[in-house]
Amino acid sequence: MKKSSKFTVFLSVISALAAIAAAIIAATLYVEKKRKDEEELEHYLDCSIQ
Repeated sequence: MKKSSKFTVFLSVISALAAIAAAIIAATLYVEKKRKDEEELEHYLDCSIQ
């Protein structure tokens, strides 16, 4: 393989790993925010009932 071809493969692998990591982080943040919003809503409803 040529040197530039190896570099292209390496760069592609790094880019794919970065995209996967970004997707995992985004999903984690989304789930965490959703959980926090549900807790706040539950707290609000509990306080408003009393």
